[in-house]
Amino acid sequence: MGTTGDSGKDAITIANGENMIFDHVSVSWGRDETFSINGDVSNVTLSDSIIAQGLQTHSCGGLIQTSGGVSIIRSLYIDNNTRNPKVKGVNEFVNNVVYNWGAGGGYIAGDSDGQSYANILNNVFISGPSTSAHPFTRGNSNFHTYVSNNYYDPDQDGTLNGWILAETIDNYSDVDFQVTKYNYPTVGSLLSPLDALERVIASAGASKSRDHVDLYLINTELSSLGKIGATISDPTMSPINGPGPIIGGTVPLDSDQDGIPDDYERAHGTNPLVNDSASIASNGYANIENYINSLV
Repeated sequence: MGTTGDSGKDAITIANGENMIFDHVSVSWGRDETFSINGDVSNVTLSDSIIAQGLQTHSCGGLIQTSGGVSIIRSLYIDNNTRNPKVKGVNEFVNNVVYNWGAGGGYIAGDSDGQSYANILNNVFISGPSTSAHPFTRGNSNFHTYVSNNYYDPDQDGTLNGWILAETIDNYSDVDFQVTKYNYPTVGSLLSPLDALERVIASAGASKSRDHVDLYLINTELSSLGKIGATISDPTMSPINGPGPIIGGTVPLDSDQDGIPDDYERAHGTNPLVNDSASIASNGYANIENYINSLV
């Protein structure tokens, strides 16, 4: 989004809808929240993504506030002062990495009169130069949670020498601990925390070809294991220096201008002279969805 975006606006915000997947998304520089769900929303998955550098003076990863269910899986929250994320409602937070959160806190457990029900499993929290708060804050008895195997490395010394957080209110704030995990959809293969960290380093975000920003966040900041990181107010300034160069390519011929190249249309039985990208194919997906999925 950046400083040219409207003041008080989120980089991505969802206020209503259902059955959505956000996968391998890189989103940064929100002026209010960076990735936020707040309203009549259900059955959303955010996976293998990067939520980064919400801009000061607000600098928020985002609100996740819905009773309809949100799964956050194998994603990276980095350089957000607070709300990494702030959760109210139904949530599973699995195999994520939170790095260099600020004084506002890492995972905020409700801080609300509303009821919340969450699984928090096998995540990694690594303090950075901006960090002055515990990974879990502001929980109360309305936040019902099953927690397990969450790793915390607070010493900012460039090595992984942390520990698994014990199930105590000192570690998780004053939440209502559950003895049984909620029956949420969750991941097919639950990674150990440090395997989750490796997975995030290797493939979180728009990682098919990482841009200048993601490369810096992953290779310089996260890989420093606590030594490097900062919340920011202007992404055009050093060390980010803006979004960086965009490497060009050759535009494929698209005679009907529907976003699907002619060669792909001929190979898959659609008409390269008819704008049919929104037409539903026999597998239930739009033609444009099938084309985009073929690129990964």
